[in-house]
Amino acid sequence: MTESGTHPAPTLNTGSHDLAVSPELSRFMAASWAPSALPDSARVPAHAVTPARRARLSARFPGERLIVPAGELTVRSNDCDHRFRPHSAYAWLTGLTGEDQAGSVLVMEPSGPHGHEAVLHLRPRSPRADGDEEFYRDRRYGEFWVGRRPDLAEAERLTGIRCAPLEPLEPLGSPPGRNAATDAELAAALSELRLVKDAWEVGQLQLAVDHTTAGFEDVVRALPRALAHPRGERWIEGTFGLRARAEGNGTGYETIAASGAHACVLHWIRNDGRLNPDEFLLLDAGVETDSLYTADITRTLPLSGRFSPVQRQVYELVLAAQDAGIAALRPGARFRDFHRAAMRVIAEGLADWGVLKDAEGDLHRRYTLCGSGHMLGLDVHDCAKARAGTYLDGVLEEGQVLTVEPGLYLQPDDETLPAELRGIGVRIEDDLVITPQGARLMSGALPRTVAGVEEWMGALLDDRS
Repeated sequence: MTESGTHPAPTLNTGSHDLAVSPELSRFMAASWAPSALPDSARVPAHAVTPARRARLSARFPGERLIVPAGELTVRSNDCDHRFRPHSAYAWLTGLTGEDQAGSVLVMEPSGPHGHEAVLHLRPRSPRADGDEEFYRDRRYGEFWVGRRPDLAEAERLTGIRCAPLEPLEPLGSPPGRNAATDAELAAALSELRLVKDAWEVGQLQLAVDHTTAGFEDVVRALPRALAHPRGERWIEGTFGLRARAEGNGTGYETIAASGAHACVLHWIRNDGRLNPDEFLLLDAGVETDSLYTADITRTLPLSGRFSPVQRQVYELVLAAQDAGIAALRPGARFRDFHRAAMRVIAEGLADWGVLKDAEGDLHRRYTLCGSGHMLGLDVHDCAKARAGTYLDGVLEEGQVLTVEPGLYLQPDDETLPAELRGIGVRIEDDLVITPQGARLMSGALPRTVAGVEEWMGALLDDRS
């Protein structure tokens, strides 16, 4: 959408080398196509839960026009676009998650004294008559190029939302309303409404976690081949990516496959390094389901299959910090409490090692660098536009899903460290849902203890057949 809320007139995205279409070919292409409607029973998976979500949004902005775009295609190179993923707020409100949603817009039109009517403005399926050439000539939107879109009637059945063609949305004289792409208050509200997950969302997140667990198992089985490859990190990334695409929409974020000192770079995604059996592999990866909910799990694995004494020393301090963070999770606790609990353990451990003089102050942050977790959902760092008072400075509530992920990043050139510690990076990250009693570990199928990791890796490497 443009600033005014209108959409530019559609153009036919034909290739620069396309031949002109003769009148005879145009008539031939328009005729003799069999019906191919979607089944009347087809619904988006979230069909039953999206009305309540829209009602909650409506209650926050009575009488105001609300505009929630799916987003637009973005060019990767020349005439190739990046793979499209709808904006998370749009997906949450409509249940539509496909690549065919590029350019679509949900409009909440004021209706009555307090409510809204939802209207989806979509690019409908390309017609195959009346000389329309889009379905076979348009390389960006044509059905024969990128796949079928639903027609408007089908889209209404899929979503339960009234649908209209994608066209200028604001008749002359109508108010522009709030646009989630530009209005900070609406963007914040959409984040805050997603802080507490409904039961369907928790189920989707558990599915993402389960697929991610399978992906980590794939990686361990692939270690012998990865260790033999000059860019073993890429082999790891590709192995996990295969599971993510086979089971879901793909990865929820760029996979971090960091060996050795690369693990000290928090967002290492080059993944071009060789694996050394004497070092760690830090794997931070998550499968995104077809409904776009993602897991976010990190394991730091000894590439030999067994922890060396110094690897065990660093790993067990991070594990103790994670245990302390998890123990702090419960409804009513401050969101920041679990980070503080984890960092207290880290600071005390660094003092015990003689790296710090004592555990007071914030000097431990030289070796930890960032926070110890975040909300999780449709975005890997979910609900990020929520106001601080309702998120970072807020309290935990039953149904929230979050990660706990303390880490130690001991840089290879850090002269405050003894030589044997330099170049070691360890992060342990798990996904949890807040329950009435505390928190449930959703990713508990992946072992966390030293003994558990060694046993798990050994069994998988012995069972590669």
